[in-house]
Amino acid sequence: MKIAIFNGSPRKENTSAMVQAFIEGAKEAGHEVEELQVGKMKIAGCLGCEYCHTKGEGACIQKDDLEKIMPAYKQADMIVFASPIYYFTMTAQTEAAIQRVYCIGKPVKATKAALLLSSGSPGVYDSAIAQFKAYTAYTKIENAGIITANGAENKSEAKLSEIREFAKAL
Repeated sequence: MKIAIFNGSPRKENTSAMVQAFIEGAKEAGHEVEELQVGKMKIAGCLGCEYCHTKGEGACIQKDDLEKIMPAYKQADMIVFASPIYYFTMTAQTEAAIQRVYCIGKPVKATKAALLLSSGSPGVYDSAIAQFKAYTAYTKIENAGIITANGAENKSEAKLSEIREFAKAL
């Protein structure tokens, strides 16, 4: 299975350990994994202009780093969103990467999606989880799972082992 991880952290330390644990488990299970650092890219939010659906034939009118991640959206069998929580939701970069897939409707081949969330505090995940569940329901992509970690748990061997095992079981 080809897995694309959209890592929305603009800073390496926020989700790095979680993403690396996922990659290790997925590769151990024989999956091909591509990590896309959307948190460090320039991806604007969707304008809702409908260019993509009228004149653009699925291409967005905005020319930015979306063009770097669109092949992964089109080719991946599974997508994973990894994001730190900044004030109760995913990073703006992650949000933009999710919104802008509107130009093609949904990931073309993906049948599964997962969510990895990192935070400094417990109990701050509800908005991000609700958005992810709505996204998977709307796109009819299977919600393969959601893993959250906060504080010291972000880098704890117990949590990283849980993530590796989760990825291996896909």
